[in-house]
Amino acid sequence: MQAKRVFMAALAVALPLGAAMAAEAPAGDAEAGAKVFKKCRACHEIGPDAKNRVGPVLNGIIGQAAGEVPDYKFSDAMKNSGIVWDEAILTEYLMAPRKVVPGTKMTFVGLKKDKEIADVIAYLAEQGGE
Repeated sequence: MQAKRVFMAALAVALPLGAAMAAEAPAGDAEAGAKVFKKCRACHEIGPDAKNRVGPVLNGIIGQAAGEVPDYKFSDAMKNSGIVWDEAILTEYLMAPRKVVPGTKMTFVGLKKDKEIADVIAYLAEQGGE
């Protein structure tokens, strides 16, 4: 019975904390994300006429397995990462690419502002497929 009370007390603390953390995640704005994406354009393209550059084309990245853009030579680390890009993993990756995928070819140090990350992810999602 004591264990149940401890569990319930922990749950009473954890649930509001989790809800507060979820509420802190900023909603992305695709229009603002287009501006943030300018930081990415040195290496990446997106859109109907996009081509691989130093980095791969980012069309349809959300839901795509890492390391699978046609005609782009990915690092073994990226190809073998097992990542399927979604909002959560993109958020982590855009903060610290080399921490999420040690050995990636991506040299960008990452975006530091949560709002910029949310915005650029919204922009990538809006750009959609191929």
